[in-house]
Amino acid sequence: MANTKQAKKRAAQSIRKRDRNRSVKTTTRGAVRELRSTAGTGSAAEAVALLPKTVSALDVAVRKGVLHKKTASRLKSRVTKAAAKAAQK
Repeated sequence: MANTKQAKKRAAQSIRKRDRNRSVKTTTRGAVRELRSTAGTGSAAEAVALLPKTVSALDVAVRKGVLHKKTASRLKSRVTKAAAKAAQK
């Protein structure tokens, strides 16, 4: 366990950041998963409606430092393609 005042502070900060990161990551994963499953079942209108919410969740994760911007960009590209593919069916 932490022995100095600074080490105790850093330990507390780490816990707070871990909780925030976990929350943001869970929200982001859920949004991506929901869009992919909706696009997979063929609900084109729903998939297109979920797209802005999913992209926004990815942008929030980047802004908070949870995801790298290129990772988010890659995921945005993939979910956009999935929504477009569902809309074509």
